[in-house]
Order: sequence, then structure tokens, then C-alpha cells
Amino acid sequence: MAIERRAFGIARRIARRRSAPALHPQGLTCAGVLDVPGTGGDAAPWGVPLLDRAGSYDVTVRWSRAAGLPARLPDGLGLALRVEDAGGHGAPLDLLLTSSGTGRLGRHVPRLRRDALAGPYSTLLSYRVGDRERVIAAFPVRGPRRVRGDLAALRQALEHGPARFELRAAAPGEPWRTFATLTVGTPRPYPEETTPTSDPYLHGLPGLRPTDRLHGLRAAAYSGSRHGRADTRTHGHHVRQSGSRDSA
Repeated sequence: MAIERRAFGIARRIARRRSAPALHPQGLTCAGVLDVPGTGGDAAPWGVPLLDRAGSYDVTVRWSRAAGLPARLPDGLGLALRVEDAGGHGAPLDLLLTSSGTGRLGRHVPRLRRDALAGPYSTLLSYRVGDRERVIAAFPVRGPRRVRGDLAALRQALEHGPARFELRAAAPGEPWRTFATLTVGTPRPYPEETTPTSDPYLHGLPGLRPTDRLHGLRAAAYSGSRHGRADTRTHGHHVRQSGSRDSA
């Protein structure tokens, strides 16, 4: 489709120019833990084993700025989660969350933010959660501190103590309902090229995955970004080879 080809081309050009992903080009990678209390007693089951059974899971968290704007400016903030072994050994779950509102429409719209803990991060697009389409969101548990949304300030804040979120889901007309808590710990000294590449379509679970709405458009943008970064690496490799021959 024409719109998907256009999304591919735009993302490829941006990634090539930046030598980084088209969106969320720089990030802070942290260790985290997802604690799921499970459903029991009077709580209605979600119909998803991960959410219905009590458990604790290691999480790799990447906190990022969507447009890569200067630190002094507000930006869309991203929270990418890889929940290890969420579907069993070697079966991770990827969730991509973006700073947003909470209302019926606001939860689907990115929101620029200066304070990283001022509001929720949502999947924006709906997920199939059990037998219903729901949006998933991470709501910060606010303490007394304000945390600026630039990566240096986030690193400093996390070195002084973890950030905590409640993960909730809601369908239209439903109240938000908590299914897990997330604790984000000390940043890891990972170079960007070693951080996991998140793909919520590839790393979903039965009964917990994005709906197919806009799948093609999003996949085209991801593919364009990957190709743009590959173009940069190939060009850099040729330049280094050429430089070596010239100096020899």
C-alpha cells in the first residue's frame, strides 16, 4: 500500500540521517522486575495465564525520548518493556508504552512531557487481552520527587532509588484495573547496540497481543528504520575500508 511505502521511506531516511532508530533514537536501559499478584478470590480472571497466575519476572526496561529533542524541551517519552520468560522459558513479552493521557481518547494519543513521572504511559493501540480489546498502561506511583524526562536526569534519579509503576488495562467503558507492579532499578551500562530490539508483534503471547489494526503501517515504519540503520553501517564500513587503503 502507498501509505506503508511512504512510512517505510520516511523512517529509513530519518534513521539513516541519525545513525539511530527513527523514533526513540537514544535510551536508558535498566533492570526491572514485574510482580504479578494473579487473580483469586472475587477477582475476575483475565483469561491470560501471565496475568492470572502469581509470579515475578525479570524485565529489561528502555526509557527513551520519542523525537530525540534537546533535553530542555518536552518530548514524547517511551517505556519499552521486555518481560523475560513471560510465556515460558525463552518466550518473552514486549510492550511498547508512550506517554499519554488516561481518558477514552487520550489513552490513544501521545503526550509531550517534561516530568517522566507526571502521568501514564500507554500502548496507544489496543491489545487483545483475554476476550476483549483493551489498552495497557503503566501508571507511575508518585513520590515527593519530580523527575525530568531527559536521560541524564532519569539516570541520576534512578541511581538514588527505583521508580515504580502499576500496570493496568481497560476496555472502553471499563475502569482501569491493575494486573501487575513494575519496579525500574539502576540503569545498566549497556551500549545502545546491545539493547534488545522490541517487537510487540513478534513477542506477544496467546491472549495478550496487539490487534492487527495499523499493523502494516507500524511494521513498515519499523522495517524502514532498520534499513536506514543498516545503510549507515554499510556506508561506515566502506568509508573505513577506503580510509585503510588510502593510509596504506
